Amino acid sequence: MVYPASSVPEALRPLLGLNPMAGVVEGFRWVLLGSSTNPRPLVAVSAVTAIALLAGGILVFMRLERSFADLI
Repeated sequence: MVYPASSVPEALRPLLGLNPMAGVVEGFRWVLLGSSTNPRPLVAVSAVTAIALLAGGILVFMRLERSFADLI
């Protein structure tokens, strides 16, 4: 993410949060560069996305765990 989240149209910013790293990068930009945009909503959407991806990955792994070694 090269450009700040403020350059993205307001209607599309929740979609930017689907990238789990977007909140992290915007948070660092806020802390280190003192940007004026509040990264909390973007961090919240990114955190929820990361947790959902983790939960989905755990469920898929648990379902495929028995035959996983046979596939590799």
